[in-house]
Amino acid sequence: MPASSIRARVRAEMIDEIKAVARRHLATDGADLSLRAVARDMGMVSSAIYRYFPSRDDLLTALIIEAYHALGDAVEAADAATDQADLRGRWHAACRAARAWALAHPAEYALLYGSPVPGYAAPADTVSPAQRPPLALLGILRDGLVDGRLTRPGGRLPEPLRADLAALAATFSPGLPEPLLARGMAGWTQLFGLISFELFGRLNNAVAHRDAYFDHQIALMADLVGLP
Repeated sequence: MPASSIRARVRAEMIDEIKAVARRHLATDGADLSLRAVARDMGMVSSAIYRYFPSRDDLLTALIIEAYHALGDAVEAADAATDQADLRGRWHAACRAARAWALAHPAEYALLYGSPVPGYAAPADTVSPAQRPPLALLGILRDGLVDGRLTRPGGRLPEPLRADLAALAATFSPGLPEPLLARGMAGWTQLFGLISFELFGRLNNAVAHRDAYFDHQIALMADLVGLP
């Protein structure tokens, strides 16, 4: 094996190890990571870690992108494993997969959807991974509209909002009616609001039967969207 390939493999393994240690720090210390602390846990001098991640923000960005892709993989796999003609079943499967991933990875979920990290501004390369879960939900609506199983909702939207939604539809799903996109976005924000309330303790001492509550809420949102 060429020396360059060996170096690349060793570097990739070291990056994976750094991210694994950083994820453990997320679970214990929150998102305000310290590269020095990560290096210390790995038995490295602090200057060595900068050869892999020049700053804390670079490490955070790598963790964020990885987490978004893991969440997107879970949601898309659940959707794909469901009968594609069963729009409501796909909606439930995708929403449950998002919740299951969050409950299994609470620190990573908090990094994505919790309080903003002080001093950190997410770069543009986090945008595409972040779009994967909502685009999976949008795909369910688009499929239903194309084959006629989803009724176009009526009603008027405030003009500034209609313009925003028209721009979003043109980018992500040309031809999707703005009122339907508005309902889909309501379902998207409801989904992650539900997960956040559960994960961050907002349902403590209020809702004991979390699975039943979650399923009921996403069924209400499926009704709002108009899924048959």
